[in-house]
Amino acid sequence: MIDASIDAKIGGTFRIRFKEPGPDGEIHDVSGTYDAVETDAKLSFSWQWITMPERKSHVTLTFMAEDRGAATILTLHHTQFFDEAARDGHQKGWSSTLEKLEAYCTSE
Repeated sequence: MIDASIDAKIGGTFRIRFKEPGPDGEIHDVSGTYDAVETDAKLSFSWQWITMPERKSHVTLTFMAEDRGAATILTLHHTQFFDEAARDGHQKGWSSTLEKLEAYCTSE
């Protein structure tokens, strides 16, 4: 993560810049607008790369607390891709991100 600006409310926007791992990692710059914000339950927002604004897609995250313990189940739906290559690239990126989140959450 390089920097982030987040206004998590309906109609609010975000912008996140991050760098791929490694000394020559590519810098990515993404932004969007929230259309649903439900505390402890749901976030829904547009997703577009600054360099390709015509390729706007949509992300919905839902959160469900498990009955037994402090764990939360996260479900991610990313839709409206420009093409299959964009879909496949996002699947790889989100999978990597969620694996890192899981490792972080289980290391505490």
